[in-house]
Amino acid sequence: MLAAERRDHLLGLLADKGKIVAKDVAAELGISEDSVRRDLRDLAAEGLCQRVYGGALPVSPAVVDYGARQAVAPDGKRKVASVAAGLLRPGGAVILDGGTTALAVARALPNDLACTVITHSPTIAAALLDHPQAELFLLGGRVFKHSAVTCGAAAVEAAQNVSADFCLLGVTGVHPEAGLTTGDAEEAAMKRALSARAAETYILASSEKIGTASRFRVLPWDKVSGLITDADPDDPVLAQLRALGVAVLSAG
Repeated sequence: MLAAERRDHLLGLLADKGKIVAKDVAAELGISEDSVRRDLRDLAAEGLCQRVYGGALPVSPAVVDYGARQAVAPDGKRKVASVAAGLLRPGGAVILDGGTTALAVARALPNDLACTVITHSPTIAAALLDHPQAELFLLGGRVFKHSAVTCGAAAVEAAQNVSADFCLLGVTGVHPEAGLTTGDAEEAAMKRALSARAAETYILASSEKIGTASRFRVLPWDKVSGLITDADPDDPVLAQLRALGVAVLSAG
């Protein structure tokens, strides 16, 4: 099989099965695992897959910068945001992650809701300035411009001094095996720090993130209370997550 044919075959496996197992492909095609790994390296270099131990997973489309992400699945993000905003009760406190879906949550909060919002996103804080009864706490630190949030040691330390009823957390990849992932190590650490300060953590994930993975793991599934997504309830990935005991809140 020519290299171009192998490439098409690998991309087809990603689309059909949601993952590539290098040893299985090598056996199927009668080639070495080294050849498969080289093909996967080439695909990963083009941003077409996320390499993992033993093979590859579909790459998340949500690893582009903040400005570009605003144009990705805006309707799905609004649907997810509507369900997420409904979790917060009057007098409650929420830790709201940064990112475009979290921004949609901020915009979905009722203007007269008396609540406390803790965030490390200047964008989120600015969006809530006209909510007269929302008390805002902005966690400081080095600004990670790619996602318009603070992160690093100062931000993690600030997060350790707050607590909330809920943490609404954004990720770029949602996968049964890889867990919850994002594209930057420091941002992943910050997300873990935020989640650790809330009684419950819900993941905000529009449908394009389901079944994909990024490089750095944020949390395993046993650390979250539920997943909020607009993906088709019959999506096989969601079925796998339910089998793992993950509560899936449909925003479809």
